[in-house]
Amino acid sequence: MAQNLADRRVVITGLGVVTPLGHDIDSFWKNILAGQCGLDKISLFDASAYDCQIAAEVKNLDPAPAFPSAKEVRRADRFTQFGVYAGRQALLDSGLDLAKVNRDETGVIIGSGIGGLHTVEEQHKVLLGKGPGRVSPFMIPMLIMNMASGLFSMFYKLRGPNLATCSACATSNHAIGEAWRTIKMGDATIMFAGGTEATIVPLGIAGFCAMKAMSTRNDEPKRASRPFDRDRDGFIMGEGAGVIVLEELGHAKARGARIYCEVVGYGNTADASHMTAPAPQGEGAARCMAMALRSARVAPEEISYINAHGTSTPQGDLCETQAIKTVFGDHARRLAVSSTKGATGHMLGAAGAVEMALCAKAIQENIVPPTINYENPDPDCDLNYVPNAACEMAVQAAVNNSFGFGGHNASLVARKFAG
Repeated sequence: MAQNLADRRVVITGLGVVTPLGHDIDSFWKNILAGQCGLDKISLFDASAYDCQIAAEVKNLDPAPAFPSAKEVRRADRFTQFGVYAGRQALLDSGLDLAKVNRDETGVIIGSGIGGLHTVEEQHKVLLGKGPGRVSPFMIPMLIMNMASGLFSMFYKLRGPNLATCSACATSNHAIGEAWRTIKMGDATIMFAGGTEATIVPLGIAGFCAMKAMSTRNDEPKRASRPFDRDRDGFIMGEGAGVIVLEELGHAKARGARIYCEVVGYGNTADASHMTAPAPQGEGAARCMAMALRSARVAPEEISYINAHGTSTPQGDLCETQAIKTVFGDHARRLAVSSTKGATGHMLGAAGAVEMALCAKAIQENIVPPTINYENPDPDCDLNYVPNAACEMAVQAAVNNSFGFGGHNASLVARKFAG
């Protein structure tokens, strides 16, 4: 009897990251578990006049190995360079031989929350200083946020479903969720999915500072991002990319792939409440997690670990804690809940995919990454946030949360692969 499309199983077989703590999954995972911090004073420009002078920058990355030529590198914005490089890392990690796959059934969804802000800023200076005739003919292709997804498919001749999600900080969780759904529905066999972001430019930092969204703990860069801590005062901007290889189970098994875990559920809801603030008591986030658990056919008590959105903002961390309590009830006290943004900063549209890679490693290795800089408990945020040190524990199933401006919510559920 033919397989019901909805019963197709989807596994993670490759992980690619570009982060302030490593440009491949092994070094990144090692540094996260060690409690390392990628935050420091901004070096990409003079930030001395800004309310927030800290960021988590990607340093010493040579994108050239992921591009066909130096010319193609120059024609790619920084966010695209990150996304294409992370995609290549995911490909290498997966062990896929593209010469042996059906490229019509291999797709790409790499999104971005903001896109080519470096190009916008640079070309606007050219326009004002030299006039419209000097604006680069590559300005538009460089700044549009679908270009990481487009170029990666071009470089590797991947002709399956291809698009780019854009839902602020929920972008790459949505990308992974939609890629999962694409495979489940039989429209692809393999999907590269994730997100990329590079907004540490004067305009980007100024805009977020104007919103009063960022920490001003400028004298203590390494301690500035402190999710769920009583003294949190805003997030710190990060940059980078994460790309996950999702694969239909039968295909993965036939080629003898290493399987990190199985993706089993996806939630996607709207707060419909406020442009930037979460819905009261995290109501939209709670519905999102509940939807993800329903689609996974997983009971709340089966979840071991939540990689929280946990941005280090006063209201956001509180509302996520409330949402977890709403969905998990008494089991919330038994969960490990950590945010890795104290180490990486908030990578906006890349955050979900980078954190999904951490969930996959946590499930594979039965180690939960810590929430660093957790020093002073908040009586209203009273769960187990895995403070300051990684925790060895059985991780049977995990939830990955991402919530974005505009009221976008995306949650993913993954579990140990069995049979």
